Amino acid sequence: MRLLFIHAEDFSYQVRDKAVENPEPLTPELERGSAKNALVVFMSVEENDSEEANYINYVVDEILDVLNKVRASQIVLYPYAHLSPNLAKPNKAMGILLAVHSRLREKSPVPVSRAPFGYYKAFDIKCYGHPLSELSKSLSPVTMGVQATQQTVSRDYYVILTPTGEEYDAIKYQFKPNEDDLKALVEKEVLKRELEGGKEPRYIDYCRKFGFEWEPMSDVGHMRYGPAATLMMELVEDYAWRLANELGIPVFKIRGTNMFRRGERAIDEHARLFNERMYTMEGDKDELIMRYAACFQQFAMIKDWVLSYRDIPIGMLEVADSYRYEQPGETVLCFRLRRFYMPDLHIFTKSLNNAMDVALRLHEIIFREIKKLGRDYVSLYNVSKQFYNEHRDYLVELARREGKPILIRIMPEQKYYWVLNVEFHIVDELRRPREIATFQFDVGNAQRFGIKYRDENGEVKYPVIIHTAIIGSVERYIYALLDTAAITETRGETPRLPTWISPIQVRVIPISKEHMTFANDVVSRLEGAMIRVDVDDRFDETLAKRVRDAETFWVPYVVVIGEREAKAGKLSVRVRGAQKPIEMGIDELIGRIEGEIKGYPRRPLTMPKYLSMRPASIIT
Repeated sequence: MRLLFIHAEDFSYQVRDKAVENPEPLTPELERGSAKNALVVFMSVEENDSEEANYINYVVDEILDVLNKVRASQIVLYPYAHLSPNLAKPNKAMGILLAVHSRLREKSPVPVSRAPFGYYKAFDIKCYGHPLSELSKSLSPVTMGVQATQQTVSRDYYVILTPTGEEYDAIKYQFKPNEDDLKALVEKEVLKRELEGGKEPRYIDYCRKFGFEWEPMSDVGHMRYGPAATLMMELVEDYAWRLANELGIPVFKIRGTNMFRRGERAIDEHARLFNERMYTMEGDKDELIMRYAACFQQFAMIKDWVLSYRDIPIGMLEVADSYRYEQPGETVLCFRLRRFYMPDLHIFTKSLNNAMDVALRLHEIIFREIKKLGRDYVSLYNVSKQFYNEHRDYLVELARREGKPILIRIMPEQKYYWVLNVEFHIVDELRRPREIATFQFDVGNAQRFGIKYRDENGEVKYPVIIHTAIIGSVERYIYALLDTAAITETRGETPRLPTWISPIQVRVIPISKEHMTFANDVVSRLEGAMIRVDVDDRFDETLAKRVRDAETFWVPYVVVIGEREAKAGKLSVRVRGAQKPIEMGIDELIGRIEGEIKGYPRRPLTMPKYLSMRPASIIT
């Protein structure tokens, strides 16, 4: 990067015309500007410049070093391609310039403004003329290393906060006998110890059973979903929408694109935190970012809504196909993926205090849902030091509601757009903490994207945004279900899925063709109650084989129909996990199942009802 510093008594500029094919959008504050007693920084971004945070900090520190020497009262960043013959591509240059501007605004003791990228501009400048009023510097990731060794870095640190408000150093904490999950989380997050060993978790076999598999003809970390897996995914998506509507606020469901143009100021500033894990692709004219969550689309949409304080808080949800460039050795089936589905909910609140109030209900639902699976969360709260100092009592209250100590990572510097980011972990079959649900308080993106509302006095305000996935990504929620089944099996019990998400809730097995009429009557009654039922009409297979296939597929209720059942009108029902078949009437069976699926979404089969119509490879 080439930098030319001018300490200007007066400086002004005016946009004239486009200099590149797709310059950044102009806003009134960018179209023209002026400053007095300003450090004007003419910048050329070069090919070897880096978008990494360490390099951005290096550039910012160099600018602030000059500021301290000339004692200007403001800084103006001015993109200036004429300082270097080795320029970066426009999209990369724009991203780095925005990153420097954003970081400089956070660290500078004086106001920081900038001129727009991608335009010819007329400017007037009056230089003070003192010995330090004209300086130039050439920076690169190579020269950064010399300076980096000389810097003192403020390090994050961890504490454990109890429900009664006691605070302990996480490294020195003495764990109680019932705090094994917290201990596992501390070992992973604080001590950076990962469970080693080549044992494959049992849930992987369960994934394959239901059709969750890697796609071998795609990139690493991309999955395919068979008929049963597809049904389970759709049910979880429906359930996430249902839970969002339990918060007691208006929530709107939307859809949008999964790719966004680099060079858009808000997109680039928000995306730079994910640079190393970001999928990009070349469009017709621009480089495109594949979204890593629903933020881009929801923020781009709601900024165009006219909102008043009466509308706030308000929620927006999209089940977003999301892309993260995870390392090949880190991808895990159903858990860590390069492409996954996130029921991403954003709640736009009046203020930080309003966000904290809404999050209490959110917190309640998050814990209620994991306890429905027979599991519990152990929590990591990432917070800015300012938030911790000002809202420690709020964190104590959340720990009290969880009924156990929480791990808190305190960040002395404001590194991100959020002030609080909570990760809710289960500890899996192999004793590894695995993040499922989350929420965070975002205090930066509303202004970045131009999302605003008018308060009671008609003044423009920027909302605090809660980001949340109440039950995690769709795949991670299913992972939690299957891991729970794996733990159940290690205890010597029969693994199973909750009835509402079991792909087949009832399988009817007529012993012979003569029993098909009664079998179809039973099926019709079950279908009328919106219960998923199929019929194993493979009469060339033995009854034992057909019952065994139903058990292999974890069908909760298997109904065998023979002569006795057809005559008596009573059903012989095998309930998963029970030792012996149970005799019951059709109304009793329907009532029992409806009790188990009450409050959950229902969807029809995603495969033919009759097993004789399915290929042998996907019979179950």
